[in-house]
Amino acid sequence: MKKSITIAVDAMGGDGSPEKIIRGISEHHKTSKNIFYRIFGNKNEILNSIPSDLNPNCYEINHTDEKVEGSDTPLGAAKRGKKTSMWLSINSVKEKKSDIVISAGNTGALLVIAKLNLKMIESIDKPALSGLWPSKKGMSVVLDLGANIECNEKNLIDFSIMGASLFKSLFPDEKPKVALLNIGSEELKGNEIIKQTYQKLNVINHADFEFKGFIEGNNLMNGEVNVIVADGFTGNVALKTAEGTANFITQELKKTMSTSLLGKISSLLNIRNLKKFKKRLDPRLYNGAIFIGLDSPVVKSHGGTDFIGFSHSLSVCEKIVKGNLIEKIKKNLN
Repeated sequence: MKKSITIAVDAMGGDGSPEKIIRGISEHHKTSKNIFYRIFGNKNEILNSIPSDLNPNCYEINHTDEKVEGSDTPLGAAKRGKKTSMWLSINSVKEKKSDIVISAGNTGALLVIAKLNLKMIESIDKPALSGLWPSKKGMSVVLDLGANIECNEKNLIDFSIMGASLFKSLFPDEKPKVALLNIGSEELKGNEIIKQTYQKLNVINHADFEFKGFIEGNNLMNGEVNVIVADGFTGNVALKTAEGTANFITQELKKTMSTSLLGKISSLLNIRNLKKFKKRLDPRLYNGAIFIGLDSPVVKSHGGTDFIGFSHSLSVCEKIVKGNLIEKIKKNLN
């Protein structure tokens, strides 16, 4: 089998691992045959989770008894040493044995261990944590989602360029439209850093993305822009607010449709539309945050997702490699 893309997989991170990780690999392999999975973790536990119909030629298991715990601090995880499944999977990318690495484990630990092993892209000061959000017109890339609490103008400009490169890698037929998340859409709104960033981006004539100015929180999902840039504090608050709102809506709708006879009849009559609505807000479909700014791509799957969610994050890995993300960032920075 031709091994065009090799994904290094930390099989021991997140809830329900390694079973959900292996089931996610199996699910992803059903539609992506040209992928090789280099799996790191406890061999016996992994073998017990592998389904009989998974092609043995599409994976290899690299055994280690050690793993990063969810309760570890980032520094504590790094001190566990170089034999954890997370460290070994990242090292596989460092040694060019794998094209990309994915883990559902401890987010802080993943960022620190990745930065210890992988170089930064030249001229990038800080890596950003980016993610995918649904919008009225498709999907948007949002960054930074928490890797950097404080950012200067250069950081935000770098995030804009990297975010646009990521969007183009994932959606090659669309043009990135970049906006800065702010408390207002007027030029005079916001702190000095974001106003200065606006002024600088406004005069950059960049062929690979269009700068659309500021965007407010209530317009994040209207689809007018598809790359939304913020510092890590603001981006993380926006992410958690959006997740909480989506959960509240689906739970309240479910309660309304199941607590009365009229509600039950209405839900039966609208079952098809309700299924579409539920799927649209299903967080598993947008699983897979990406650390960008390092010279090799690193993907973070949500620790609490199931095998379907992990399968979707593997699809993100596949698109990133096929879309030549790192090369696009380097080209756009120049």
